[in-house]
Amino acid sequence: MNPPLVLLNPHAAGGRAGRLAEPIRGALAGRPARLAVASTVAEAEATLAALPRGSRVVVAGGDGTLHRLLPFLLAGDHELALMPCGTGNDTARALGVHRLPWTEALAWGLEAPAQRIDLGEVQHGSGRTPFISSLCAGFDAAVGERALQAPAWLRGMPRYLWATLAEIMALRAFDMEVAVDGLALHRGPVLFASTLNTPSYGSGMPAAPMARIDDGRLDLVMAGRFGPLGALAMMPLLVTGLHLRHPRVRAKSFETLALRCATALPLAADGEPLLPSREVVVRTRPQALAVVRR
Repeated sequence: MNPPLVLLNPHAAGGRAGRLAEPIRGALAGRPARLAVASTVAEAEATLAALPRGSRVVVAGGDGTLHRLLPFLLAGDHELALMPCGTGNDTARALGVHRLPWTEALAWGLEAPAQRIDLGEVQHGSGRTPFISSLCAGFDAAVGERALQAPAWLRGMPRYLWATLAEIMALRAFDMEVAVDGLALHRGPVLFASTLNTPSYGSGMPAAPMARIDDGRLDLVMAGRFGPLGALAMMPLLVTGLHLRHPRVRAKSFETLALRCATALPLAADGEPLLPSREVVVRTRPQALAVVRR
């Protein structure tokens, strides 16, 4: 085994993750592992590119950090372990490390065996983008982008709820054609048609409680026509996982999903905004990434 690398994003969680740099260095004393602090994507890319293929990388950050590092982890066929230090941490929830103290998450990430999980990949107007947790399309993508503009003192789910209420005030429906595994599923107004690989998104909202990260499939959650009051009434259901009982909400597992929209569709992968696109194809990448999970 190559010595593990702990890669810290000091900007994660509004900069709070940066405070862990010295404690992590102390915890690594006497271990055959080293810490690298990467303040930019370019620094992280260079650090990962210099590693031997198949190295263990313990990422100290959140879903946004993982999303930006994912192409480089895949390129080097590296193993991923996670110290959850982000705002959303939905991948950490799916891997079972969300509630671990950082010291336990670090020790687990350095020593536990890796297992392979699925990823998703979205083909859109500006290329192909892999994702580990979710691909939002429509209302929830717009919410995610608005959450990035939320006041700094708002963290976790309250940040997303603030963004949701603000987005409801400017609610849009999207005229969309939806096909799953080559078969037409829907044509008409849609509030959102989003894909999950993990059971939750948006800092713990259980949007797809049936989703599994190792079943070879992704899960579509689609909401049809909603007005502002209807969308507002659905939010408590989404937070509690009861939204799938609503007659205008559908869920479907798939290997390939195609979306075609009359207007540019807001998109976000793992909470990170992508360029809007009128045509989107989402595919499963089974067993694509080796991870440490509990």
